[in-house]
Amino acid sequence: MGGTTLRMKSAAIGRNRIEMTLRKRGISEKKLEYKGEEALRELEKLTGRAGVVQENILKKMLRRNGDTEYLNKYMEGSTDVSAFKRLVPVITYARIRPYIQRISNEDLDRRTFLYNLIMPIMNQYISGLDEGKAMYLYFAKAEMSTPCGLPARPVLTSYYKSKHFKCRSRDPFNDFTSPDQAILCTDIIQSMYCQLLAGLVHRHQVLRLGAVFASAFLRAITFLERNWVHLCEDIRTGRLDLTVTDPECRSAMSNILTSPDPDLADEIEDICSRKSWKGILCQLWPRAKYIEAVVTGSMAQYIPALEFYSGGKLPLVCTMYASSECYFGVNLKPLCDPADVVFTLLPNMGFFEFIPLGENGSPLVDEEEEVVARDKLVDLVNVRLGCYYELVVTTFAGLYRYRIGDVLQVTGFHNEAPQFRFICRRNVVLSIDNDKTNEEDLHKSVTAAKKLLEPYNALLVEYTSYADTSSIPGHYVLYWEIIYHTSVVLDDHVLQECCMAVEEELDYVYRRCRAYDKSVGPLEIRVVEPGTFDALMDLCISQGGSINQYKTSRCINSGAALDLLNSYVKACFFSPRDPTWTP
Repeated sequence: MGGTTLRMKSAAIGRNRIEMTLRKRGISEKKLEYKGEEALRELEKLTGRAGVVQENILKKMLRRNGDTEYLNKYMEGSTDVSAFKRLVPVITYARIRPYIQRISNEDLDRRTFLYNLIMPIMNQYISGLDEGKAMYLYFAKAEMSTPCGLPARPVLTSYYKSKHFKCRSRDPFNDFTSPDQAILCTDIIQSMYCQLLAGLVHRHQVLRLGAVFASAFLRAITFLERNWVHLCEDIRTGRLDLTVTDPECRSAMSNILTSPDPDLADEIEDICSRKSWKGILCQLWPRAKYIEAVVTGSMAQYIPALEFYSGGKLPLVCTMYASSECYFGVNLKPLCDPADVVFTLLPNMGFFEFIPLGENGSPLVDEEEEVVARDKLVDLVNVRLGCYYELVVTTFAGLYRYRIGDVLQVTGFHNEAPQFRFICRRNVVLSIDNDKTNEEDLHKSVTAAKKLLEPYNALLVEYTSYADTSSIPGHYVLYWEIIYHTSVVLDDHVLQECCMAVEEELDYVYRRCRAYDKSVGPLEIRVVEPGTFDALMDLCISQGGSINQYKTSRCINSGAALDLLNSYVKACFFSPRDPTWTP
């Protein structure tokens, strides 16, 4: 969410532990249900006294966690707010890696509070949302076990498996087309098939479309393009395709495919068999009023594709800002243009501080793991309009002054609560789905791969990259300029193995997206003619760049630069297999 960015860094250890934790906090469990004006009044109350709420939140955290090993290391038993700001360092994940396995609960109650704000906000702009269903495509991921035996899973999977989701109130604003069994199925292909089938069966009742990320929603559309014939056959016969073998899915879908419906199958077949799929979402789901998904940050690259499939007739709605560490805030103007999305941070979600950044969000120092002076952080209510900051959070779950890595710009205030525009993830150069590859990781991967060229007296002299989302799933593209010290020409196999070497060096989340989720396609290396990067430099200088300060960007986003690079491509190579990944 903004970076919405959703990384696996915590574990959930069961219902009783969560209930006990909530009771200790003095927080009653909130049901996921429509709360209407009550929720909006609570929003005004919170943002109207954001500073007081923030101080109280931090005091509660310090009282609750003051005797923990990590916090006591710096605070020595103190619960004083000023001592916290003076003594506790600002950290990244690397600093607390040894402690992560001890963070075993997600703050589900606060997450549900935020979810309960969404529909009251939406109802201020679109009426009648209680008169139909929502086709939200949600997907659970497979669990893994930590060395000590705790189950670890992505944050959203943890939520979908909790009673906050499974035991949610059945109200008109919470009526999903997808059965829970299909959402919880960890076989993504079977899950997607069943969820799309349920959405098609209820096509005349669907008022809202969406997924968590724009990339996931587009992946579902391309899946529909490949499988609509089978889906129509299921509807026509009233029988679920035998390729769906998950018992829970089959049982749930038997309550949806209750009888043959050849008329409905004919309607869908007529729409899907048309030559162009432009605007098909409005044709398949004619009552749909908007598409809800994260379309900020790296997900903005999918906006043109969403507008193509919707014919530009459905607003793209981004409702909230969140990460796996903490939920932050909501979009109070959900029908705004995606480029204008701003989020109001809710002061009861966590304790928020901000690292001041330079112009356009540039860091004030160059080092990746720079030490942040503890007295330089700015409180939530003291940020300045127009300025750029990096978000730092302290949570009930046990993260203290943790750097989220999101770069934000202050655009205004709602009462006392500041509103932020998500700018980017700090140091991320490539992203297709949940993957976030920074320049350091990319360089490390390319360094490993180029060693495969050495036995052939070939040398990689320059490279850059691009996240290609012109097809679904998107994939990483590397542009390589290679010089040869002999007349020997590399065969295809060597460069295909270079693709594999790059992928094997990329991080766990990327390899999961490639090998398990299939949300990222095979990496591609495009070999370019000698002199290509000189031409790229000439282009940048002709557009006003300085030759004295020029260095090749490791990620290219400029249309003109991409056109130039592609005009010099002489061969393309793809990874021949998936990289290794172990749950």
